[in-house]
Amino acid sequence: MAEREPFAVYAIRYATLEKRASENFIGGDPHDGPMPMDYFVWLAVSASRTFVIDTGFNQSMAIKRGRQFLQCPSVGLKLLGVDPATVQDVIVTHLHYDHIGNFDLFKQARFHLQDSEMAYATGHHMANAFFSHAFEVEEVVSMVRNVYAGRVEFYNGDAILAPNLSLHHVGGHTKGLQVVRLWTHGGWLVLASDASHYAANMNEQRPFPVVVDVGQMIDGWKKMRTLVDDPARIIPGHDPAVMRNYSSPSAALQGIVVRLDI
Repeated sequence: MAEREPFAVYAIRYATLEKRASENFIGGDPHDGPMPMDYFVWLAVSASRTFVIDTGFNQSMAIKRGRQFLQCPSVGLKLLGVDPATVQDVIVTHLHYDHIGNFDLFKQARFHLQDSEMAYATGHHMANAFFSHAFEVEEVVSMVRNVYAGRVEFYNGDAILAPNLSLHHVGGHTKGLQVVRLWTHGGWLVLASDASHYAANMNEQRPFPVVVDVGQMIDGWKKMRTLVDDPARIIPGHDPAVMRNYSSPSAALQGIVVRLDI
């Protein structure tokens, strides 16, 4: 079997939000205190392929949603030598507003999405504000337009996109949430996205309160552990500890980008 090409994997921080710990767990937290949330997009680069994972949101959405916008995610991509306009593959973990804004910048990309996520974001659940509040209707409609333009690849569960990259449906947070498994110099790594907003959600078995199926969320944590040799290589989707636990590739990227595979 041909040797797998390892990916270099980066987290690009583009926004943040001051929160309390009680807001990040179902049932709150008896030791409530500050627990901010960071917003990321991710980049995976091998010798032959480049994948962007999620596309973040823009400044106008940050104002609308009351988030502190740091810079457009495209800034971090360009600092890493990637022009969004030339990217061929964008993996969409799910269709919440903070994961699919800015996709108009990716003019050549095909979007990789779970079929169940599109069905969820356009189905009967969206008539209920509990489920719909984290979606932006115009962004969902724009993705529907991409479907009609032939730019969306749909998956019905787990899928291998390349020998060194696979998608894994976990649901829970949304109906069609998927995580991304990547081969790196350090072995398999999983980008959890919102399958576990913080490491504490998964490690302490305390679900995040934005959820459609709590049982599926918990099963997703178990599934992710089967995809890696070391649970520490499951990267949570919104945890500020990511910026502390990993190093920036250069001084110019300090506070914006960290490399996750080394």
